[in-house]
Amino acid sequence: MPTLPVIPETITVHLGAPGSSAENVTVRFPDYIANVASSEIYPTWPESAIRANIYAQTSFALNRVYTEYYRTRGYDYDITNDTAYDQSYVNGRDIFENIRQIASEIFDSYIRRVSNIEPLFAQYCNGTTVTCNGLSQWGSVELANQGYTPFEILQYYYGDNIELVRDVPITGPQQSAPTYPLRLGSVGDDVRTVQIRLNRISNNYPSLPKILLTDGIFGTDTEAAVRRFQEIFGLTVDGVVGRATWYTIQNIYLGVKRLTDLNAEGIGPDEVTQQFPSVLREGDTGNAVFNLQYYISYLAMYYSTIPAVAIDGIYGPATASAVRAVQRTFGLSADGIVGEDTWNALYNAYLGIVRTVPPEYTEGAAIPFPGVTLRIGADSEDVRILQEYLNFIAQSYPNIPTVNPTGYFGPRTQEAVIAFQNQVGIQPTGVVSAVTWTAIAELYEDLYLGSRLGEGQYPGYEVGS
Repeated sequence: MPTLPVIPETITVHLGAPGSSAENVTVRFPDYIANVASSEIYPTWPESAIRANIYAQTSFALNRVYTEYYRTRGYDYDITNDTAYDQSYVNGRDIFENIRQIASEIFDSYIRRVSNIEPLFAQYCNGTTVTCNGLSQWGSVELANQGYTPFEILQYYYGDNIELVRDVPITGPQQSAPTYPLRLGSVGDDVRTVQIRLNRISNNYPSLPKILLTDGIFGTDTEAAVRRFQEIFGLTVDGVVGRATWYTIQNIYLGVKRLTDLNAEGIGPDEVTQQFPSVLREGDTGNAVFNLQYYISYLAMYYSTIPAVAIDGIYGPATASAVRAVQRTFGLSADGIVGEDTWNALYNAYLGIVRTVPPEYTEGAAIPFPGVTLRIGADSEDVRILQEYLNFIAQSYPNIPTVNPTGYFGPRTQEAVIAFQNQVGIQPTGVVSAVTWTAIAELYEDLYLGSRLGEGQYPGYEVGS
């Protein structure tokens, strides 16, 4: 599913029942709505009834598109014309002109429940030969003749807790699956989407472990949940969210949330709020830029074509120039902007190097940032190494609590990380990304070296109190 609903430029209709060998046709979305309306209602009806029905037909179709209802099941279309499942579409039929005009005016609006973001699965029926819990098409005519407005008609059938979303953006074909597989170390809104969905699915499948933080960081707890999901639903158990796993997660999530139901549980705005920038460019600042600079500077030690940059969290001209060098090195368009392709090329090259470093704890020589952000809930050898570093530092800084080096990142480890971050002036998040790992590693090495130097030798640098 896209982050927020949009109006597709086109919609692909299967001219038959789901799974049948019927033809698919792809038509402009407003033309599809006009065709459905012309096939299901009469042009002589009161305008309020026509508009109410078109709002319902549009919302129904957009629910199918937004949830990728058929595409998550392996079909290559968005909706069928079988009225047992969807709504009537008659390929090549004549369109009533007044219906065409109304459809062209309001096709970019849909119904939703207040506090939900997905288009309402606006069920409806003719109200005579077929009745249902949704809108009655002939009943809407009676209400219109009584003076009901289109929205009042919709409220009559769907309840008072609905609203119309108008002027929805129109865009080209949408595919929700990420371009690159999501795996241990991945960060971003797609990861957060997977975490939110798996946690909701786990309410119905209790053997699926909960992910402690739905923070967009693909840690070991997320990997464990993905692996268990893959086991339950017969997928390749690799802990990686590729296309098949992504769409299976979406399909199961759709089912447990009942998103194709008039009384769906619904998707709240907090579930789709973007938390990560889609690109990094000159002028940006912050932790994401710091991580970018860290990776670039590390690769600079191995690639003569990539210059090192100051690791200051500021995306200035030097960083932009280094990004262009990275892009040229890996055969990408050298625009100095870090999008998904550039980030993945950079990150994968970094991992290819650091994963050749022995993962075991090496006394006195800190290993590079492992490429996986560590936070509460993580359980790995990288966490154990982190705990060893923090314990050594705590010998010189008593305000940093010691931890049992079990490899599990629990509240005590989070407390130690926050204490360290406060000690050295890093934002105290309790999360260990490249910026915090580097600071811990540098201080560990400095203190270790200082403890081994002879009298009168410089023991390292002083950390602010």
